[in-house]
Amino acid sequence: MNSSKKKSFWRITLRQKYLYLMSIPFVIWVFVFSYLPIWGWTMAFQKFRPGRSFLEQKWVGFEHFRMLFQDAQFFNALKNTLAMSFMGLVAGFTIPILFAVLLNEVRTSFTKRFVQTVSYLPHFVSWVIVAGIVTKFLALDGAVNQLLVQLHILDEPIQFMAKENLFWYVVTSADVWKETGWNAIIFLAAISGISAELYEAARVDGASRIRQIWHITLPGIRTTFILLLIMAIGHLLSIGFEKQFLLGNHLVKEKSEVLDLYALNYGIGMGRYSFGTAINVFNSIISLILLFVANGIFKKMTKESVM
Repeated sequence: MNSSKKKSFWRITLRQKYLYLMSIPFVIWVFVFSYLPIWGWTMAFQKFRPGRSFLEQKWVGFEHFRMLFQDAQFFNALKNTLAMSFMGLVAGFTIPILFAVLLNEVRTSFTKRFVQTVSYLPHFVSWVIVAGIVTKFLALDGAVNQLLVQLHILDEPIQFMAKENLFWYVVTSADVWKETGWNAIIFLAAISGISAELYEAARVDGASRIRQIWHITLPGIRTTFILLLIMAIGHLLSIGFEKQFLLGNHLVKEKSEVLDLYALNYGIGMGRYSFGTAINVFNSIISLILLFVANGIFKKMTKESVM
């Protein structure tokens, strides 16, 4: 039996040799840029000094991690990261799915293509430009304040960008506006893969369009949704720092500093390369744990897994 399996494996490998050859450059790319840099994690356990060889570095064990967990600012950055990540996770899945479902219901082909094209154009806009647009819109004389005052929702304009308690919502809203159209593409692709016969059978049975969406469209994209959600949970701590750096200011610093920005300011920015590396090691380990936990939970609940 084992011999026949081996023969079958090599037969399939030989048949698909060109596919394997085509994948070699990508395997090399992943190894060089994703696995080889893991060697740099050793800096987290050293008192790294530029210009010295690896053997000349002083080993300090878990000293940088102890400093990390004793710093109140680190826990504040962790709280901000988790809060904005969770808000972005909820809004970043709910709104694109709703948008994709509604866009799928549009019957005019030209209108559908036009709306889809316009919606994902902001994805290609730099966060520098997006931050400028958001800041202008939320200024005291911006469009948002003028609209809210004219609708008598506000008595006078407020400084949105100077309110700590509004910063998380500003960042999440800007991210949703920028990425909704792009994130909806994969859900639209999943919806297009659903058999048209299911919808025809539902219409024959008298199902309304709402019923068709609830019983056919949403279950049809469940696998795609779960896969993307598990991967997103694994990146909860890796939200970058561009949004927070560009939209933040000294007035909202306590709410804008995330882990990557913390590593930049208190690690690389202060020449503490080992301390910055320790932050990234913590980030990667927690992300890996979240990925396995999320995968395990969804595997028990839905019998589906990405690993």
